[in-house]
Amino acid sequence: MAVKNYFDRRALRLYVVAVQGKLARMLHVEKQWLRNAPLPKSFSNYFGRKLFLFGLTVHGLGAFALIALGVILRKWNVARNTIRPLIYRETARAGIKLLPMFAFVALALGFLTIGQVMAALTNYGAAGAIQYLGNIMVIVIVRELGPLLAAVLVLARVGTANVIELGNARALGDVEALEAMGVDPVHYLVAPRVIGMTFGVFALTVYLILGTLVSGYLFAFLQEVPLTPSQYFLQLADSLTTMDFAVVAFKSLVFGFFIAIVTCYHGLAQPLRLEEVSRVAVRAVTQGIIVCVVIDALFILLYIVT
Repeated sequence: MAVKNYFDRRALRLYVVAVQGKLARMLHVEKQWLRNAPLPKSFSNYFGRKLFLFGLTVHGLGAFALIALGVILRKWNVARNTIRPLIYRETARAGIKLLPMFAFVALALGFLTIGQVMAALTNYGAAGAIQYLGNIMVIVIVRELGPLLAAVLVLARVGTANVIELGNARALGDVEALEAMGVDPVHYLVAPRVIGMTFGVFALTVYLILGTLVSGYLFAFLQEVPLTPSQYFLQLADSLTTMDFAVVAFKSLVFGFFIAIVTCYHGLAQPLRLEEVSRVAVRAVTQGIIVCVVIDALFILLYIVT
């Protein structure tokens, strides 16, 4: 009886998996038809098609995010000797290996920001411009541009690689091979990338903000602005609040999590052919930028409310 129940449950599970795969293929075919169908004759039909595609994409991303988060929490200690080196590798790829590029971006961003601020505020007098430098750097760099720019750079550099790698694995049958061996593809392929990109974006955001603040003062020093380092950093300290530290940390973690989800979803969760991988990579990066902008707008509303 126990053996019979085991095989009954296994047969039911295989049937459910087959139905889910059939539904996924049907949804993929429906989305492909909507994208490739001829342009409608009226604007309302075109808008309705785009709205329907948007709803399917949001539904797929939300479901994939919940699945990935559930696997990360439920299988945190499963196959640690295999998964944790993958997490370290993805964290290094989305963090340490990007430090030279972020150092250059921080240097250029500090020069540009201070230069534009000094040029715009000279109409109010040199003294008026100097006393607002720290406050402007906090508003522009710490609260807004730093986390958003860090997320977009990681998305462009690492997110594209995720889509291409996972898309090729999907198209060449590597994902099915993992499933045949009893390995959860989400646990093996997605979880390390999500964790690595999340903490990579967080660390690079901190480095980018600190580097930009320091390079901003360096540019002011080269321009012979009468502002001592103690005055500059005192302005920064007066402008920063505990809320700023909490929001920047949480925002960068949310950015990293969702850009990883978007790129992994487009690379892994849909049936792909090799010739579709490049087009899907472009779509994933575009949607990742849109997600970051929407999240940033929500945090702006949080600042306004509080």
